[in-house]
Amino acid sequence: MKIKIICLGKTKERFVKIGIDKYVNRISKYINLEWKIVADTKLTSTNTIKLVKDQEADTIIKYISEDNYLVALDEKGKIASSKGFAKFLKRKMLGSKDIIFIIGGVYGLSKKVLELADLKLSFSQFTFTHQMIRLLLSEQLYRALTIIHGRSYHY
Repeated sequence: MKIKIICLGKTKERFVKIGIDKYVNRISKYINLEWKIVADTKLTSTNTIKLVKDQEADTIIKYISEDNYLVALDEKGKIASSKGFAKFLKRKMLGSKDIIFIIGGVYGLSKKVLELADLKLSFSQFTFTHQMIRLLLSEQLYRALTIIHGRSYHY
């Protein structure tokens, strides 16, 4: 079992990249984590936000299969505590399906992707940029793994 994070567009902010790298390095001691960064679609005068989201969905769907457990990060999703997230992750780690976290682009995720998700997860009622949520997910994955392994990071 491995964890994959699919996200749209490159991480642009240097401080976000540094933070993600820090947690990815720490996570690698516990689990195989793979990032798949796919090209985002630019909004132009000839396409709408819905069209952009649908085009991005078509790209994302190429990287998933029925053998995966899909978690879509969405502001309307279920909110969990860090300990609750750790329990969820531990249960899923016992299974054979790879877990894929999907982070939308500037405009969020298409209905196509949200309908495929096994779980819609929200990190807060606050809205975060799609760049920042990468860092937050990285930190929460690391936190969950330290909880699962009884390390002191969370406490």
